[in-house]
Amino acid sequence: MISIDMTGRAPIYEQLCRGICGEIAKGMLREHDRLPAARVLAKDLGINPNTVAKAYSMLERDGIIYSVAGKGCFVAEHKGLADRKFTDEFLLKAREARKAGVPKSTLLSIVEEIYNEDGSETGGNDV
Repeated sequence: MISIDMTGRAPIYEQLCRGICGEIAKGMLREHDRLPAARVLAKDLGINPNTVAKAYSMLERDGIIYSVAGKGCFVAEHKGLADRKFTDEFLLKAREARKAGVPKSTLLSIVEEIYNEDGSETGGNDV
């Protein structure tokens, strides 16, 4: 289930995009699965339907989902796009850390720590 942090700094539509990409990357949402209607998801999450529509629009623009007139939005065939959205953000932050002088060993140990949290190499999301 997607969770939204109403007090967080990230815009709600970005949190929603990340949440949907995360569910795709974990295999919880698969190719051609139908996403909830914007109004239904908005009601479930307690947010404005326009916010959901904006998130869906961004995901469609990025090729992560597609829409069918009168039927709704569905997960696109390219699961790798959802993964890439996360890895691109990670790469950007890792480059910023390197430029700020964070040693390579520190970054590597952080990644190791994250993957060791649940004892699996894939973060517990084997598909």
